[in-house]
Amino acid sequence: SCSTVLKTLHFITSPLSEEEGNFSLAYIITIHKELEMFVRLLRAIYMPQNIYCIHIDEKSPREYKTAVQNIVNCFENIFISSKREYVVYAGFSRLQADINCMRDLVNSKVQWNYVINLCGQDFPLKTNREIIQYIKSKWNGKNITPGIVQPLHVKHRTEVSYREYVHSGVPYVYPAKVRKAQPPHNLTIYFGSAYYILTKDFVEFTLSDARAKALLEWSRDTYSPDEHYWVTLNRLPG
Repeated sequence: SCSTVLKTLHFITSPLSEEEGNFSLAYIITIHKELEMFVRLLRAIYMPQNIYCIHIDEKSPREYKTAVQNIVNCFENIFISSKREYVVYAGFSRLQADINCMRDLVNSKVQWNYVINLCGQDFPLKTNREIIQYIKSKWNGKNITPGIVQPLHVKHRTEVSYREYVHSGVPYVYPAKVRKAQPPHNLTIYFGSAYYILTKDFVEFTLSDARAKALLEWSRDTYSPDEHYWVTLNRLPG
């Protein structure tokens, strides 16, 4: 029962400070296994003023999906993404999973300030308040998505076309013998982390701007596009 979940796991049920209550964070958590680890992560980052989008891999077992749904049903500010992807490691589906959650988050009633993406095997080293204070002190109004101009040793990720395959039930990404066209709008490709902390304004920009949409389409057959997509858009002038 939900009362047992809240009581046994000691979920925080009210903001721990005025500062936190006035600065809501959004979280995207992509998961596919290890229910106990997911619950432990959720318990550690949960605050009632925040909002959480959970993306469950479409290929996860039915029992796992049901268990996660049962937990999520206990909270008004946690939901399962409206569209689920069959996620392939280093494939476009991993990026699409985040974007699916972003669309849901920008349409939510919660007025969140920043979004942070995590996977089910992550765990926080900072409290909610420390995260907020760090954002406010150094990054107020800016995105945390570090990166550099795409190095030579990863150029192959965007120079040739990649396809998703399945072998012995295991999905994977492999290059095809097709060279890709140059990036749209003469964009310079940057390379960085798939993980980020982004402003709500930037998220709304990526979901609506013509350059962002063109880059997303161009990235469909690249290797691990989530490692170049956000950082490249963040480097656009203005």
